[in-house]
Amino acid sequence: MTSTRTLHLAAELAPGGSPASSASADARTAAARTVALARLAEAAALDFLTHDDSFGRPGLDALAVLARVAPETRSVGLVPTVTTTHTEPFHVQAAVATLDWVSRGRAGWRIAVSPTAAEARLIGRRPVPPTAELWQEAGEVAEVSRKLWDSWEDDAEIRDVTTGRFVDRRKLHYVNFQGSTFSVKGPSIVPRPPQGNPVTVVDATRPAARDTAAHHADVALIRASSAEEAAALRAELHQGARAHGRDPGQLRVLLSATVDLDAYEGGPGALAELIAGWYGGGAVDGFHLVPAVPERDLERFTAETVTRLGDRGLFRKAYEGTTLRDHLGLTRPVSQYATDARATTGARA
Repeated sequence: MTSTRTLHLAAELAPGGSPASSASADARTAAARTVALARLAEAAALDFLTHDDSFGRPGLDALAVLARVAPETRSVGLVPTVTTTHTEPFHVQAAVATLDWVSRGRAGWRIAVSPTAAEARLIGRRPVPPTAELWQEAGEVAEVSRKLWDSWEDDAEIRDVTTGRFVDRRKLHYVNFQGSTFSVKGPSIVPRPPQGNPVTVVDATRPAARDTAAHHADVALIRASSAEEAAALRAELHQGARAHGRDPGQLRVLLSATVDLDAYEGGPGALAELIAGWYGGGAVDGFHLVPAVPERDLERFTAETVTRLGDRGLFRKAYEGTTLRDHLGLTRPVSQYATDARATTGARA
């Protein structure tokens, strides 16, 4: 099902080298800073916020930081970077599902890989495979995560105090997944998330990541130097989605752009014109702002650029839904196992 096309705006909370990633920063100070930025973005009704992370990066874990931000916000989507290299897929999906519960349906995860030998040495688990293999593994992690999120049907929880029954075991489904580098058995230890499946984001800038994005992403981030280049990348991703049997109308493609609004020619107004032009021409579905200085650039972006777009009727002035999928115009997926169970029941009737 293809939904009505809407402009989508997002922003990065902790770009490389920002204070949020400083190992010397006091955890409480860093958390307060991140909450303040998140509230600023939420006041402008941005779709979601990302928080970068990697094994080689100092500072707090992105997923933990956004779990701290979740109860301090009400509407904005929260998307931490989560590496699928050197981690256990079962635990990764459980953590992302927990963030969706904590945020009441506003969670996503930006899948990343760890391609450097330095990161591998930190873990000491295995040498680094070629990048293409890492992205294949990342796709398998995305696939098994969906299976585990779906392993609980929506109404599997009973919570009957009088009988002592917590769950209907008939509505828990066995997962036995064999990937190229790992195997996972389920069901999950976390009930099905509020969104069914938290939103999957993939940075598709590098060619090695594009097939994974086309196959598994709800949101693909790209970088391009012209609207024509962006349109070509969007078309490539849509074609890839079709090849994987997906509806390309359920894939959002956002341009990820590093912006210094203190030195950007024309400032926030010129950025608003750029966004309007690229979006209006069909090159992208929206923009993901990576601020050079978050406190300065995110404030100017929300107060000036987003306001101009809202005044032109191109962007919302208030949230119209409650979940990140609502913001993005994405359908809530039906559990694949619930569908299979109904089909089996019907065949036996």
